[in-house]
Amino acid sequence: MKQIVYTTLFLIIGWTASSQNVIIKGTAQGAGGRFITLTTISDFITNTEKILAKATIDSAGSFTMSVPVDKTIAGQLSIDFHSAGFFIEPGKTYEINIRPYKYDDVRELNPFINSTNLEMEILNLPTNDINFILGEFDGIYNSFLVENFNALYRDHNKALIDTLKAKISPVTGETADPYVKNYVEYKLANVIQLTRSMNQAMTGYTYFTSRPVLFDNMQYMDFFNTYFSKYIFVTSGILKKKDYHALLSAQDPYSALMKALAADSIIHPVKLRELVLLKGLMEMYGTAGEDQKRIIAVLNTIELKGQEPQTRLIASNIAKTLTSLQPGTPAPLFSLRNRNNNGSVKLDSLKGKVVVLNFWTSYCTGCTNEMDLIKPIASKFRDKVVFISISSEYSLLRMQYYLDLKKDWDWTFLHIGDQVDVLKAYDVRSLPLFVIIDKDGNIYKYAAELPGSGLENSIEQLLQSSK
Repeated sequence: MKQIVYTTLFLIIGWTASSQNVIIKGTAQGAGGRFITLTTISDFITNTEKILAKATIDSAGSFTMSVPVDKTIAGQLSIDFHSAGFFIEPGKTYEINIRPYKYDDVRELNPFINSTNLEMEILNLPTNDINFILGEFDGIYNSFLVENFNALYRDHNKALIDTLKAKISPVTGETADPYVKNYVEYKLANVIQLTRSMNQAMTGYTYFTSRPVLFDNMQYMDFFNTYFSKYIFVTSGILKKKDYHALLSAQDPYSALMKALAADSIIHPVKLRELVLLKGLMEMYGTAGEDQKRIIAVLNTIELKGQEPQTRLIASNIAKTLTSLQPGTPAPLFSLRNRNNNGSVKLDSLKGKVVVLNFWTSYCTGCTNEMDLIKPIASKFRDKVVFISISSEYSLLRMQYYLDLKKDWDWTFLHIGDQVDVLKAYDVRSLPLFVIIDKDGNIYKYAAELPGSGLENSIEQLLQSSK
């Protein structure tokens, strides 16, 4: 057998007392020289990604990574912005084959537009593995739902629930794996809801009030998010909008909210109630007006004093999600290679100066037209403002070739390289995008005006206010 030499892994997380090492190795033809990243969802309210490990794919397309895991998790392997998910159990080894893909065919990197699913296969998968069991279950479930949706939703044919259970029984069997059991039960709960076999209150009591909160089970949390969508200020009926304003204005708004919501018997268990409150605050934020700052204050309180480590994490993630890229919040940091690929620029090294970022590609005519207008602005503020243009096209050579044609573009140019997370951090959904960062490294304006429609005035205003 041909010997494969694997590349070095860069671990992102540390060991915990009960962790067991998981080995993930395999091939990704056509991806040599790129990074492959293993992530998981840190919470299923905000769907914030957490990087577990990152490795380089060698020239033969081979990779390996090792990561400590203390419980069953939903993982995701990504190359550039292409990804595929699977379940990871502590102590196991997974051999992965990612089918060949022409990664260089994509001219512009945009994880929100160009992302695709990797075609991934787990080799030598035993029939008792969670990926095999849930893969078979999901296949039966999805086909059944497509074939019987009208009978379930329109006709409320409750007998079909038993038919579905009979179909999946040979696959799920009498599994003792709690993750699998709960995954199956909460996915079936969606069908039970479709047929209206239970009223809303009975569903809540059956699946939430009388059960522990399963923060890490993706199907529990999927059903949770569906059931409790707009719950505290619409479905529950315990409080009205004006009541929330009063409670958020209380001396201890967290305690006041938790006490008031305890009148709803479905969410009376304190851990469940706190999670429902977190979801409600996140949903409420967009229309909260003057109460937005109070909502962030409650989230900060839960982050410090929440009932569970996971609710404290969720509170932190929600606060970051709601305030991300808002004026006065820290600009996401990055370290990117310069136009000549002989050095890097770190954003945090530029504190003390105003920074104007713009994201672009040479293929974006709107981008290049606006960048022709940067030259006089950059010259005017040369000693006070750093202009940085970040190319999100995959090929560094393409960027360099274009810049060789634009001799008067003499400000700083950086290339995204494999740092696709920078595009995600700045939520680059369309191009061009301009961002102004103040001297303290905080967002001043996102998205800022274009050079042809007010960027210069915004820079002037910031410089005047910071004198």
